[in-house]
Amino acid sequence: MFNNQRYITRGIDSEIPFELQLFMWECIDRLPEECDYFQVFRLENLNGIQRITHFSEQPEYHMEYLIPTGNPITAKVYIIDSDTYSTMLLAEEY
Repeated sequence: MFNNQRYITRGIDSEIPFELQLFMWECIDRLPEECDYFQVFRLENLNGIQRITHFSEQPEYHMEYLIPTGNPITAKVYIIDSDTYSTMLLAEEY
């Protein structure tokens, strides 16, 4: 899964810094062989630190990252694999 063409939506392009986009794709690349086609990333400002919570339901997966940054953002991001391509989008674009 997720070994195909990758796309981002306009919302991702305008609201999510490029470095965070790359970080989330890297998280996808490190997933175990058996993973859900629907991955969720919750981005939160934790006292000036970017907290990224990455999870999926089937099989259950949960990982949390803390990244020092000058401008943490709050958003919910989905990465969905369709076997032909993978798309990163904001939750409100779903």
